[in-house]
Amino acid sequence: MNRMMILPVTVATVAAICVAALGATITDLGPWYQGLAKPAWNPPDVVFPMGWTLIYALITIAGINAWRAARTSAQAEWVISLFALNGFLNILWSIIFFRMQRPDWAFVEVIGLWLSIVVLIVYCGRFSKSAGWLLLPYLGWVSFAGALNWAVVELNGPFG
Repeated sequence: MNRMMILPVTVATVAAICVAALGATITDLGPWYQGLAKPAWNPPDVVFPMGWTLIYALITIAGINAWRAARTSAQAEWVISLFALNGFLNILWSIIFFRMQRPDWAFVEVIGLWLSIVVLIVYCGRFSKSAGWLLLPYLGWVSFAGALNWAVVELNGPFG
């Protein structure tokens, strides 16, 4: 690995691991979650960590590709900022859904998370087509999670 790759790879990998670890720590599949009515199409709980592992790997590679392909330092800073915002929104969803036990508020928040992914795809895809493509599974995953979130709200609300 050449020296030009060390910083983007290190930063993207550490950031993805931190977001994933924090999200996993916040996620509580205890009695409250187990007691929620879920739709018949809800996958088994074991699917989520496997899916998120793949998604975070793709996000990391997309971030590295976009950062390296940025033509200016300002573009590279925007890449980092947009990924940071997205990571924050990702963690915030877990806090709202699992810790605050407010799937209704989490659904509103997941719309912001989804939009942040669209912005990442469009912005990064302008100078790194591969980054844009690598983020599409993330958009699909969050779309599915949003639909599942809405189903939980419909089956269990009102909350609070």
